[in-house]
Amino acid sequence: MFAKTYYATHPDMMDGASNDDLRDRHLVTDLFTPGRIVLNYSHGERFIIGGAVPGATPLALPVQDEPASAKGHPLLERRELGVVNIGAPGVVTVDGEAVALDRYEALYVPMGAREVLFHGEGARFYLLSVPAHKAYAMRKLTLEGANPLALGTQATANERSVYQLILPGLCDSASLCLGLTILKPGSVWNTMPPHVHARRSEIYLYFDLPEEGRVFHYMGEPEALRHIVMRNEEAVISPPWSVHMGAGTSAYAFIWAMAGENLDYTDMGICDICQLQ
Repeated sequence: MFAKTYYATHPDMMDGASNDDLRDRHLVTDLFTPGRIVLNYSHGERFIIGGAVPGATPLALPVQDEPASAKGHPLLERRELGVVNIGAPGVVTVDGEAVALDRYEALYVPMGAREVLFHGEGARFYLLSVPAHKAYAMRKLTLEGANPLALGTQATANERSVYQLILPGLCDSASLCLGLTILKPGSVWNTMPPHVHARRSEIYLYFDLPEEGRVFHYMGEPEALRHIVMRNEEAVISPPWSVHMGAGTSAYAFIWAMAGENLDYTDMGICDICQLQ
């Protein structure tokens, strides 16, 4: 079922790791394949990271095929799911209920959903799933209802709009936090100074980059930074011990998703820029 499994890592792993090692352990590629659902499994918070690109026929979220004790059970039997459409308009059908999603719109799918179908030629659905202990109400999220945070400045090249989508007070969930950040033209830094989520893992999906565009995603402990060069529509796994920030060759958008010990968006450790090495 899973294209790749990503294992939890220790910060000492960074010592001596080659660029290829970093990419193999943290970079998630080839998520959006026409006519397929691609799923990857991360041991960090047990994230499933995937993409669905339906064609003329809908795609169904697969049932579990391993381990033997779970074989044949719905994938969301004990999980919740966040879906964000980054392509043309499409439809997600959950147990017979159809929800239309335009570009940048999202859907929260609760634990216990048995059948999830993805429809729409040109739609590109980004999928994030984590374990859940409770089924909350299914909900569609739009940018208009997200009350964006206006952060950064043009002078520091990090002017951006942060749209909180799946968070307490906006959309209840068991452990998934999710949102979308869009950089203003001329801005390239997605956060500055960087921060660490010691009690949560975070996944970034970078998109809306031109074909020749790149994002330099920084990771590692503040005193020992490394980077991964990323293309359009690639994701990266940031462990709880790692900073995460990025700078692009032009403006772009990214979807951030977190899960872990709590749902507090502000629970982060801000790094002094002078710490970074």
